[in-house]
Amino acid sequence: MSYYDPKDLRKFGQITQWSESLGEKFFEYYNSVFKEGALTAREKSLIALAVAHTEMCPYCIDAYTKDGLERGITKNEMMEAVHVGAAIKSGASLVHGVMMMNKVNKLDS
Repeated sequence: MSYYDPKDLRKFGQITQWSESLGEKFFEYYNSVFKEGALTAREKSLIALAVAHTEMCPYCIDAYTKDGLERGITKNEMMEAVHVGAAIKSGASLVHGVMMMNKVNKLDS
């Protein structure tokens, strides 16, 4: 058995139960973000899929894989988006190596 139960994704809307006001505000914001704007819903779905992977959220990966397929996003486009997210995440990790290098240089002085 996995810690993440795919059936729990369907319960997402229930997060308002213990904090109705904040939950409703979140969903109002969330739904506004995903409306068509400067970016299409398809583009936003690809972004969400990439971020879902960098955040390692299995619920989000499930949701935006399904959403992407429904929007006509291909397997190749999905994988390319995942690689873009991975490249940014690894680059962000590596660039912090400069901080370590600065500290070593300071301590070696």
